Amino acid sequence: MTQVNIGVLALQGDVREHIRSLQECGANAAGVKRVDELESIDALIIPGGESTTISKLARAFGLFDLISQRIKSGMPVYGSCAGMILLANEVLDAIEGQESFGGLDATVRRNAFGRQVDSFETDLAFSGITEPRFRAIFIRAPWVERVGPNVEVLASVDGHPVAVRQGSIFATSFHPELTGDNRVHRYFVDVVCQTAGVRN
Repeated sequence: MTQVNIGVLALQGDVREHIRSLQECGANAAGVKRVDELESIDALIIPGGESTTISKLARAFGLFDLISQRIKSGMPVYGSCAGMILLANEVLDAIEGQESFGGLDATVRRNAFGRQVDSFETDLAFSGITEPRFRAIFIRAPWVERVGPNVEVLASVDGHPVAVRQGSIFATSFHPELTGDNRVHRYFVDVVCQTAGVRN
C-alpha cells in the first residue's frame, strides 16, 4: 500500500470518481472540505466542475488561502478540467472577479473547446504514460494557450496543450476519472511519492 495521503477537494465535481481511482492505485484517498483535513494530506486533487463555484466555495469554507499557500510551499497538486483553470496563474475568458489558486506558470482559456454540446472523446499520446493511447473525455474543457519555461507539455489536441506539468503541479483539460483507466492517476501518485520520498 502506498503510504501517501491524497485529498480530493470535495466542494463540487467528480469527487467520488477521483477517490476511487486513487484507491485503485493504492493511495490513501479521501474528500477534503475542512482546514484540518487539508492540513493532514500530502497532496491534493482539484476536480472538474465549475471553476468559479469551486473558488467561491473554497473562500466560504476558509480553504482558499491555505490551498494557495500549500501549493506555493511545494504540495503536489493535480487539477482536472476546472482544476486546471484554478491552478493557472492567468485565466482567459474568466468571469469578472474569478480567482485561481495559482502556481502553474501558464495561461489557460476557459471553455476553449466549446459548450457542453461540444464535448468529445479522443485518444491521446501522453508523455510519461505507456501505450496504448489514453482515451480522454473533454467536457466544456479549457486548453493551455501559453506555458512558462519550466512547464512541460505532456499531451496536446490540435496543437493546444491539454496536459501539463510544472514540478509537482500537474493539470489536464480532460476527465480521466470518468474512463476507468487509472494511468493518469497512477502518474500523479508517482509524482506524489517522488516528492514525499516514498517508495511506490
